[in-house]
Order: sequence, then C-alpha cells, then structure tokens
Amino acid sequence: MNYTGIGATDGHARLIMDSYRRWTGKSLIVETVEPGKAFEQLLKAPIVVLSHGTESDPILNFGNLAAMELWEMDWGTFISTPSRLTAEPMKREERESFLRAVSSHGYIDNYTGIRISSTGRRFYIVQTTVWNLVDEHGNFHGQAAAFREHRLID
Repeated sequence: MNYTGIGATDGHARLIMDSYRRWTGKSLIVETVEPGKAFEQLLKAPIVVLSHGTESDPILNFGNLAAMELWEMDWGTFISTPSRLTAEPMKREERESFLRAVSSHGYIDNYTGIRISSTGRRFYIVQTTVWNLVDEHGNFHGQAAAFREHRLID
C-alpha cells in the first residue's frame, strides 16, 4: 500500500511516540534504534494507535494497521475522516468534553468509551490513553490515542 500524507512520515511517528513519553514517562511501543523506521514500526505495532490534527473539525492523520482494521477503513479513507465520526452521534458531545479535558491536562489514561466503525459496528475501547501531540518546542500538533483492548458490542 502507498502511504501518503502528514501522518505517513517518520517525523509524525516520532512526534506520537515522543509526546507519549513526555506526558506519561513511558514508551508507547518497544522502539528500534534504526533511523528512518519509526513510521513502519508504529504502523505495524501490536496496539491500536491513531492521531488527528488541529483543524476546527479535526481530521484523522494517522492510524496504524490495527486501527484501520478495527475501524474497517483503508489508509486513504482513514486519513480523510473527521475524528468525531469515529464516535456515535449521541456520544460525540461527551467525546468533545473529554477531548477538552485532554487539552487542558496534557493526557488522560484509562479512558473507556464507545466507538463506531465505518460499517456501523460498535465497540468499546478499553483503558485508552489520549494525549496531546506537542513537539520539543512546545508547539501543539493535535492529539493521539492508543489502546490494547476493545470489545465488540452486540
């Protein structure tokens, strides 16, 4: 598959991983030391990782293979989707309130909520960490989320 866009760079993958480490003091994934491999490593990580930008209606700009499979989207669809559409309409207001809390605190750990795939399949995301993407100069670039566990809703 041909990956393009802001999220398809080693720089963006490093921003996701480095921001996570800054906020939580932990590594998001076990990282290799090979330069130029951050995007590939995050893309193939065994956890779900996704991020969105700073638009007024934030658009997803990264989703690893696990995220694309869960939300049932290919890369092109994923990175052109407003992140609010990953939540059910009745839950979007709750999601907005939650994201404001992340913005003011830097990150939130152990979040559980309902999300919806592109085909309408509903699932809980469990013990999710959501954090601000902030570079080494303090510039805000959006937010990211990661989780290991999800449960389908019948």
